[in-house]
Amino acid sequence: MIKILHLSDIHIGSGFSHGRINSATGLNTRLEDFVKTLALCIDRALTDTVDMVIFGGDAFPDATPPPYVQEAFASQFRRLVDAGIPTVLLVGNHDQHSQGLGGASLNIYRTLGVPGFVVGDTLTTHHLETRSGKVQVITLPWLTRSTLMTRQETAGLSLTEVNQLLTERLRVVMEGEIRRLDPNIPTVLLAHLMADNATLGAERLLAVGKGFTLPLSLLTRPCFDYVALGHVHRHQNLNKSNDPPVVYPGSIERVDFSEEKEDKGYVMVELERGKVDWEFCRLPVRSFRTIEVDLSKTDDPQGMLMRAIAKHDIQEVVVRLIYKLRSEQLDLIDNSSIHNVLSAAHTYTIQPELVSQLAKPRIPELSASNSIDPMEALKTYLHNRDDLKDISASMLEAAQSLLADDQEIYLDTAISG
Repeated sequence: MIKILHLSDIHIGSGFSHGRINSATGLNTRLEDFVKTLALCIDRALTDTVDMVIFGGDAFPDATPPPYVQEAFASQFRRLVDAGIPTVLLVGNHDQHSQGLGGASLNIYRTLGVPGFVVGDTLTTHHLETRSGKVQVITLPWLTRSTLMTRQETAGLSLTEVNQLLTERLRVVMEGEIRRLDPNIPTVLLAHLMADNATLGAERLLAVGKGFTLPLSLLTRPCFDYVALGHVHRHQNLNKSNDPPVVYPGSIERVDFSEEKEDKGYVMVELERGKVDWEFCRLPVRSFRTIEVDLSKTDDPQGMLMRAIAKHDIQEVVVRLIYKLRSEQLDLIDNSSIHNVLSAAHTYTIQPELVSQLAKPRIPELSASNSIDPMEALKTYLHNRDDLKDISASMLEAAQSLLADDQEIYLDTAISG
């Protein structure tokens, strides 16, 4: 058995808005969270003496991370070099410069000739020797349309037609790699892509460059013993038959609140030709919590808001407080008390939302499909507005007078015309 640790979508250096500056280190606490979580993955690789680590792409938020972020990433992966564990680093969309031009942030590891490190920035097959035997890894980095086709070839085609043409072209290239595989050696497909039946996470908001969606049938080939994916942040196995498993491990940390309820982790794989066992391993990452409450219908908005917060354990949690209220309730909210009670959180944001009186449900009798006399319409409207009862009689009288004046003007114009 060849033991492999599969992780992806580290995105180290992102999510700083959800952290604060650690006065002891001068670093953003969310960077420290990401480093700590990555360290847990490397710890597992070392303690379990895995034979290989495969990374599914998106090391950083973009292709030009600050030096201190690059150093934080490198310091963890250096531990694999020291332990003699072969590592494959796949290039994801965030690792590339726009449209794949200008290289990738991970290429520095190949340029430096880091022992045991393979950078997958092209579609090719790598033959690796591990402590437990040989393994073949086909790397499929993030591909843009310009990677496989020229602009002239796509001219006049719909997006669906372009996607179909790209898929067929990729299928031909992959077939060439597959035919060169040794059928007696276990094979891993390591790819950074969007599969057509994947459940999306935050990557739908973070995508850089234009990729395309690939059909699952392209990945579920009998020559593959395990398909290791990157790009989608939600952990999932796309092939329920598990032959082969087509696995997104997901991101190792929460990037934003869209991942609030997702488990984060990595995958441990035990592999031999024709047989594979795998397990998703959860990581203890920092919690995100949204507290949402509608105060617009209460006479005690402050009390209701404080009770809503008290229901949650927010100690060292990244909190987002969203509350709705009417404009006349603004003076009833004590902001200092809210900040005080939220101070137990790691960081927090407060998002008050005013409820517009115009957003009330429409009166059925006044719908556009109904034809109604103007005075009757006004009477119906006033009947449904309790706050205008005291002046409704005066409003009706004024409206009647305006309508009478308009009628006189109309008659005078008709006669003179």
